[in-house]
Amino acid sequence: MEKRARMLSANAILQMVLVQALARTAPQFPFLTSIFALSMNVRRCFLLFVVLYCTVFNTASLLALVNKPEPLLYEINLNDRSDDTFKVRLTVRDLKAENAVYQFAATAPGTYQVMDIGRFVRKFQALDQSGKEIPTKQISTNQWRISKPEKVAEIRYAIAETFDTPVTRDEIYRMCGSSLENDHALFNPHTAIGFPTGMQSRPLRLLFQHPKEWSIGTPLEQDSAGAFFAKNYDFAVDSPILLGNITKAATTVRGAQIEIYTYSVSGAIKSEQLLGAMSKMLTAAGEFLVELPVKRYAFLFHLEDVSAGAWEHSYSSGYVLEERPYSEEYGQYITDIAAHEFFHIVTPLNIHSELIEKFNFVKPTASEHLWLYEGTTEWASHAMQLRGGLKSLPQYCADLSNKVLVDNSYFDKEYSLSKLSLTCFSDSGQKQYSNIYYRGALVAGLLDIRLLELSDGKRGLRELVRQLATLYGPNKSFSEKEFFQTVVKLTYPEIADFIELYIKKATPLPLKDYYAKIGINYHEKRLSDTLSADIGIRTRAENAGLVVYDFRENLANTGLRFGDVILAVNRQRLTSKESRAFLAMVSKMAAGSTYTLTVFRDGNEVELSVPILSQQKEQQYVFEVSPNAYRRQVMLREAWLKNL
Repeated sequence: MEKRARMLSANAILQMVLVQALARTAPQFPFLTSIFALSMNVRRCFLLFVVLYCTVFNTASLLALVNKPEPLLYEINLNDRSDDTFKVRLTVRDLKAENAVYQFAATAPGTYQVMDIGRFVRKFQALDQSGKEIPTKQISTNQWRISKPEKVAEIRYAIAETFDTPVTRDEIYRMCGSSLENDHALFNPHTAIGFPTGMQSRPLRLLFQHPKEWSIGTPLEQDSAGAFFAKNYDFAVDSPILLGNITKAATTVRGAQIEIYTYSVSGAIKSEQLLGAMSKMLTAAGEFLVELPVKRYAFLFHLEDVSAGAWEHSYSSGYVLEERPYSEEYGQYITDIAAHEFFHIVTPLNIHSELIEKFNFVKPTASEHLWLYEGTTEWASHAMQLRGGLKSLPQYCADLSNKVLVDNSYFDKEYSLSKLSLTCFSDSGQKQYSNIYYRGALVAGLLDIRLLELSDGKRGLRELVRQLATLYGPNKSFSEKEFFQTVVKLTYPEIADFIELYIKKATPLPLKDYYAKIGINYHEKRLSDTLSADIGIRTRAENAGLVVYDFRENLANTGLRFGDVILAVNRQRLTSKESRAFLAMVSKMAAGSTYTLTVFRDGNEVELSVPILSQQKEQQYVFEVSPNAYRRQVMLREAWLKNL
């Protein structure tokens, strides 16, 4: 009898514990809330079953569930949009001495810039249960110390949106920032919420108060109470939110739900249009990756007056681009950007170092592997379109030419990809950072060719990336210091030399030699095969008008002289003394044709008969298929053009 009583008592305690556990976790798992809506008898039967299971098998895990801390609850008021500030209230009841500092983000994953979000805080308060303010002190740009953390019930503050808030340095990239307007809000969580120290890994909920007519786009799941749940602060930062007058479109790719949310300032661009433009790219991405490592993915487009770029996330990507009238060209422009960001579901979601997995929001810490995160991703975004038939080989070669041009023209040739990565948070590194999308992509393309060569066409960079994704995955990071050695072990000893020369060092890229391996000729400079029209006259604007400054020798017999003031072309008067006015009138004339040029000279108007010359234009950085390739080169190119 006593033993039976003890068992009943234990079960009663477990039942109480279970009720507490269900009540505590229900907001995170909406189906649990339905348990409390069941009849009393059904509910008791359910609870009894779980109690018996836990008694026999898993009592410890149930107790651990009860002891699990409640998620942090952030309430963001978007109804009050005064002063361009987000009004934030954090409900938290269990702060201790080790949680006394409230931390705002100094940077965020994938931004590679100093952000110092604390600069945007306008008013910071900590309140106790009765609403009495607890003294706080700002101790650094991004940190506020709370004097009595154990008494805190709420933390409140206003924080300015980043779009319209001027700063003296380190302007926040718009796609990584925040906007708050009458018809929409762009909410990147790190720009508005922080965390008490020691609670970065704590689950959290985001509850928005917003106009009822607004819609919401985000990769986060919404619970029955209307809040969006994130398993920790890192996951929240990885999940942008677009709210307001937005449109939505959706499709399925390889079993994954793909959603597009669009804010268009004039309403000119709809999500259905963007989905139509991107659908072939999404299909090509599915073929390139074989299977998508996500079950759901969201594209968030903010289309207004500025093209700032895009920011990748594990389950979404955010875009701040200029709104233009929709056209096929605009759709392709969007698609090219989206292709890059979409491939980030592989890197860094499935391939990342410990610096990404345990991100340091307090002090920006650079990774050496931007060549992988950004360079390889940029290469893949174009390679998958080439292999999927969305781009022709000449178009792909034109993309290569442009990347070589930008790399050679605008960036420091002494900056290796490793140096660029490790200095990206510095002022000097920021000036070189964009080259990761040019030189970084070129290096990835060379690595692809080298791997194909060493494997006799059986394995390229795509196959290496897939192997790495399988080896690591979303829950396992690679070693920041040992990753290069891992890549060599998974491939060939020769790859160690490649890494040393073209990633760690700034050795000139062997574009000619490598592309010759796949039967593609590369010319750093050459004359074009076809003749083009050449005006042959150089001009400059002076007080007297548009003056002939120089001309080609074979125009000397036309009667042209230095200092002639150009008045008319074919007796049509120039409307401006700027050279573009003259060029606009003659540039469309065909080579070999003749026009009448009226000039003012020595107080008189003189008419001259001037021919349009022809010339071979000099071209730079040309990639083209070799008509004389050997069979092995062609075979390797055929492998290069495929998803193996």
